[in-house]
Formats: sequence, C-alpha cells, structure tokens
Amino acid sequence: MEEGDALAAGLARAVPGAVSVAGIAALDGAPMSAAGRIDALVAVARARCWLEAVQIAMLAGLQEQPLTCIPGHPDALGDFLETQEQVACALRISPDTAYGRLVEAQQLTSRFPASLGLLAEGRVQIMHLKALLEHTAALEDEVAARVEELVLLKLPTQTVGAARKAISRAVIKADPAGAEQRHTRAREDRRTTLQPHPEGMAWFGALLTAGDAALVDAAVTAHARTLDADGRTLPQRCADALVELVSGTATSSPTATIVVTVPYDTLIGTTEDPADLTGYGPLTPTQARALATRPGSVWRRLLTHPATGQVLKTDPTSYRPTAETTRHVIARDPHCRFPGCTRPSRRCDLDHVVPFNHANPQAGGPTTPDNLIPLCRRHHLTKHRAGWHIGYSSASGNVTWTAPTGHTYTDQPTPAA
Repeated sequence: MEEGDALAAGLARAVPGAVSVAGIAALDGAPMSAAGRIDALVAVARARCWLEAVQIAMLAGLQEQPLTCIPGHPDALGDFLETQEQVACALRISPDTAYGRLVEAQQLTSRFPASLGLLAEGRVQIMHLKALLEHTAALEDEVAARVEELVLLKLPTQTVGAARKAISRAVIKADPAGAEQRHTRAREDRRTTLQPHPEGMAWFGALLTAGDAALVDAAVTAHARTLDADGRTLPQRCADALVELVSGTATSSPTATIVVTVPYDTLIGTTEDPADLTGYGPLTPTQARALATRPGSVWRRLLTHPATGQVLKTDPTSYRPTAETTRHVIARDPHCRFPGCTRPSRRCDLDHVVPFNHANPQAGGPTTPDNLIPLCRRHHLTKHRAGWHIGYSSASGNVTWTAPTGHTYTDQPTPAA
C-alpha cells in the first residue's frame, strides 16, 4: 500500500467539511496506488458537494440581508438587483447567471432542505438537486415537498439520469391531475424541425408525445434491421430507413414494438399511478391507457413486487433465452445494468450471471430471468475481459460490480411502474 492510500480511504468515508478539505490538500504529491487515487477522487467529489452546499447557503443568506440600504427608499426589487449585480461581479459571471443562482439557492433552502442536507454530506451531486428543481418548477410547495419525500431515500444511490426518471415518476404520483394537464398543454407544441448542418447535411427532428416518438423509433429501427448492411452501421441504416419510410419507398413493413408497463389498477382506471415506457421513462396514466388501447396492442400479464415494483417470476436448460424470458428481462431491466449506463436493454446482450454450463446444462447457470441481466456490448466485454466481477441478488434486483481495484458499485433496479 502506498503512503497516501490510507489517508485517501479515510477521507472517502469521512463526512465532508473543512477538516476533509485540509486532508485532501495533504494528499497533493503523496504517492498513491490506483485504488488510492479512486478513493481520493471520491473524497474530492464529496468535498466539492459540501462546498457547493456552503455556497448555496451564502447566496440564500444574501437575499435575506440586502447589500444596500438607501435611506428613505425601501425597494425590494432594487435590493435584489443590487445583490444580483454584486454576485455577478464577485464571481465573474453574467448577471443572468447570477440571477439564476440566487433564485436556485432560495428555492433549494426553502423547498428542499433535506435534499440540500444530502448535498452538504456529499451523498448527492448538485445535478440531483437541479433535476429536483427542474421537475417541480410548476408545482405548489406542498406537492413539491411530497415529491422530495417520495425520492429522498433512494436519491443518494442513483445516478442523475436514474434520479430524473424517479423524480418524474414521483411528480406524476404526487400530482396526477396536474401532470395530465401539463402533458395536454405540452402536446400542443408538437412539431417537426429542419436545421442546416455543415458539409451539405441537415438535422431533421420532431417534438412528439413520448409514445409516438417511441413508436417512430421502433418502426425506423425495425425497418433498418431488414436492410442489407452494405458496409453501413446500424445508425446509418436507421437514417436511411427513416427516409424510405417517410418517402414511401420502403419495400418491407416490419412490426414495430414498444413496451409500456402499466399497473393493472391504473389500466382499468381505479388508480392514477404512473406507467413506464421502456426506453423513455414514466408516463401519465392517460397516456398509458391510450397506448394500451391502440389498435393492435397486445397485453401480457407481468407480476411485480408490491414494494419494489420489480417484475417477478418466468425456462432454463437452453443457452438462448425464450421469447418470453427475453420479454421478461427487458421489461424488468429497461437498460444495461452497469452503473450509470443507459443503453436500452433491447439493444443489449442478455448475460448469464452464473455462467451457462454448456457441457451439462442441468448443472447450473440456467437461462432464467433470475440468472440473466442485460449488458451492452461494452460492459459485457468489461465483465469478461477487463477483470470486473458481478454479483446479482434476485430478491432485491441489485447488481454489485467489483472493480479490479477492489471498489464495489451497486446498480439498483428500475421499478417497472
């Protein structure tokens, strides 16, 4: 063990503050192993979170204690503008950016003190809090507090991307009627766009409802897979497939499939819990019911755990999973199970946690949902060739990865709905 390793390991575990910042300074130039440097990175990241929480408190305090007081001219707006300009000059940022930080600080301290406390402890990043602010901007304080309550426990264990989905789901759960109204208004903005791009290229896009966008993506991808590669990558074939489908020159019409997981009570209208569109995230109940009742929709029953939302149950002695098993795993795990990876599971390999026994399939490594997880090709290779090891708990759905340095990281399952 190198000289700085023990100090780095202690700092990575310590509650961040002035003492830990001083300890980090003592690491400068100290010899460390790769494992020690990972611990040092964690310590620095947590200390930065603490400093950001301190800065937020200072910015909020400035609004409570105006920088100027002109006798005989009480003016709250003038006080705020003066504070805004002083902050802009002091931090060498634009007045608009200073305004945004002041407002953000006020909202975090008044609306989300518990989440701000997690930031001060180095347990979440500032981007977690920004996601919370963004998704609750249109909500009343009481509803926003309910959203924070719903996500707070898991927030420290989630990547920012996973947190965004969890917060979005909580917003729908806490305010289903408001979520439907906001979606109805947002739907009015649907449109297509065409933007020039250098070298004779252009961007073509569309703002659509989540269900329609998923259907378009599935149709384009399905058609692209029927085209001869001819040296083209799948993204290139998808672009060509879009042109063929829109122009009417497509020679095939493969079935496009999207997966929406809806609680049964929501489906029949007795509750208003959110649903989940695979590859996108939470949907309002009305959106989910509309997709479920579209012509050609196929309903398949999936049993989920009432507390975790995990898909439960489903063949075992063949190496390749059955269609039912594949559907089960994709519904349970919408993306690659490497921490932070968002590659959709329909584009991943289904990897055996306990290796399949080709010589004696009955002896172990069954091809069942409890022994399969989706891994994108990159992280599949990471597991088999780069010295990483995984552990999977079918009870909790957690996948624990152990890096070559010995550090462990846990990826928690995404609730089905």
